[in-house]
Amino acid sequence: MTGQPIRLELQPRIEAALAALREGTGEHCLSDWSFSNLYLFRDVHRYRFIDGEWPGVSGLAYDGATHFFPLFDPGRAPIAVLHALVQAHGCLYPASPSSAAALPGDAFRISASRDDADYLYAASAFARYEGRVLAKKRNLLRQFLSAHSPSCMAFGERTADAAREVLQGWMAQKSKAAGEADQQPCLEAIAHAGRFDLQGQVFLAEGRPIGFLLAQALQPGVQAIRFAKGLHSHDGIYPYMFQHFARSFGAQSGRPVEWLNFEQDMGIAGFRRSKMSYAPHALLPKLRVHSASAQDLKARTA
Repeated sequence: MTGQPIRLELQPRIEAALAALREGTGEHCLSDWSFSNLYLFRDVHRYRFIDGEWPGVSGLAYDGATHFFPLFDPGRAPIAVLHALVQAHGCLYPASPSSAAALPGDAFRISASRDDADYLYAASAFARYEGRVLAKKRNLLRQFLSAHSPSCMAFGERTADAAREVLQGWMAQKSKAAGEADQQPCLEAIAHAGRFDLQGQVFLAEGRPIGFLLAQALQPGVQAIRFAKGLHSHDGIYPYMFQHFARSFGAQSGRPVEWLNFEQDMGIAGFRRSKMSYAPHALLPKLRVHSASAQDLKARTA
């Protein structure tokens, strides 16, 4: 096995490279481009850091495909280097459309999976849930507010235990055993929130914690929703959390919120239905770069 495990000590090295990839991408920034994402899901994807002149992380995508996560812009790397990495690891992933467009079409084949795409929303869409498409969200929110008198606290050391209580309740309501779903990454995110610059809110009703949300700035005005957990015993908690975050987090944190990235759905039908129900502004593709075969070249010239 090549490379080394993703450890906290690697954060400065890896985060510096990812910061360069994020620079200037605005709302099109991929949610994967953060050290916290690599670290928290290191076991799920079997990530290994491979250092060198062209560093990256080897791993498995959610569909089991082996890949090399480049910690550099593939569009600026020598073609021979890219071919060698593809041969060793299966493909380069994730690549942005701008990086892929810079590659010579006769040397590489580009593919994408719908399961990998990030869901991008305008934060303003959550303000009132206007329009016919979001009518169900308005109704759920109205029912929630008529049944409860919710309050909100900023996430931090004083509210971390409340977030853990919500996670435990969420696991129980979902009939999940310890270690299932994303429990362990979520617990680590709560524990290392300060180190990873994760910020968010904890929600209460009748004095009890019922939900929490942890987000991470990808670019100015762009927040990735890393974890959002709400008790299903409180219908409407999710529309309420997202609306409250979109409306208030900018004033709370001093970081304006213009766009929300809900990450990918991993091909899970329930996740896809839920994320589509909020009417995304766009789906951001994450591309896979393969070496072009003779068959690919023949197809292009046919």
